[in-house]
Amino acid sequence: MEESQLNSTIDPACLQEPPLAIDVIKQLDVFGLCLYSMLTFMSAVSLLLYLEQCVYIYKKLPHPQKTTIIWINGAAPVIATMACFGMWIPRAVMITDMTYFAVVMYKVLVLIIEEFGGSAVFLKRFSGKAFKITTGPCCCCCLCLPRVAMSRRLLFFLKLGSLQYAILKTVLSILAIVLWTNGNFDLSDLEITGTAIWINPFIGVLTIIALWPVAIIFMNTNSFLRSLKIVPKYAIYQLILVLSQLQTSIINIVALDGTIACAPPFSSQARGSMLNQQIMIMEMFILTLLNRFLYRRTYETLPSEAYDNDQNSKVALQTALAEHDV
Repeated sequence: MEESQLNSTIDPACLQEPPLAIDVIKQLDVFGLCLYSMLTFMSAVSLLLYLEQCVYIYKKLPHPQKTTIIWINGAAPVIATMACFGMWIPRAVMITDMTYFAVVMYKVLVLIIEEFGGSAVFLKRFSGKAFKITTGPCCCCCLCLPRVAMSRRLLFFLKLGSLQYAILKTVLSILAIVLWTNGNFDLSDLEITGTAIWINPFIGVLTIIALWPVAIIFMNTNSFLRSLKIVPKYAIYQLILVLSQLQTSIINIVALDGTIACAPPFSSQARGSMLNQQIMIMEMFILTLLNRFLYRRTYETLPSEAYDNDQNSKVALQTALAEHDV
């Protein structure tokens, strides 16, 4: 009796699937219309700034750096544009959550290698040198792991570890969309027989595996690339990852728990998704502006290893003379 009374107090819209785009537009008041217009404008500006940046990079930077940097620069504006579509068309969120960033993750690793002159030059410079592998997210606590000498085989496995995410995430996303159209993929279905409970954790494992090779290369080479602002570039890449993946997962979990209140025509889950899209547009707009300043530079050849050794020797000699005078 009590259960039937409880169910009768729940708005039927709170139990329905996400509303149609026309329903979203009809329920907008003046504030909502201004908010949606502002966010749409921000995503449009992000995309226009990215297109202008692509023209600049294409003209000023050599191949293959230009291709890699265009891919990486597109992460924030593409996510903002997809979030804008998801905000206006709530039922398309499954499709707008595309796999672009999975490719960007691999491109970040490629960019670091290309900044040294490519795989051949990278191996010539670091072959035989011990690389620290106790980095996040896999082995940051495993301090007992030995250092591994860089080799052609190790570099191949590092690239493969990052590339697998771009390939498998794309395949699994397409599979999820196919299952979703048939009614077999539902994020709110947490039963052991549901497909979402298997696909999403598997994608999470693939993400962690793909992050590890990028972190290994960055942690062992970033000191050589500080003049190219590699640290803030890597920080923004990590921030985009957290905001587009972890933030989305947290909001979805909170929405499933019912913590985010239902607001017809949006169910709790649909409203959580809508809030996530809106927040992400603002975040990606800011990161697009930051990326514009970091990558808008003319290309300068990285100093050779001999030059670095010569500079280090000079610094060491000056330090020794200063200590001797004291």
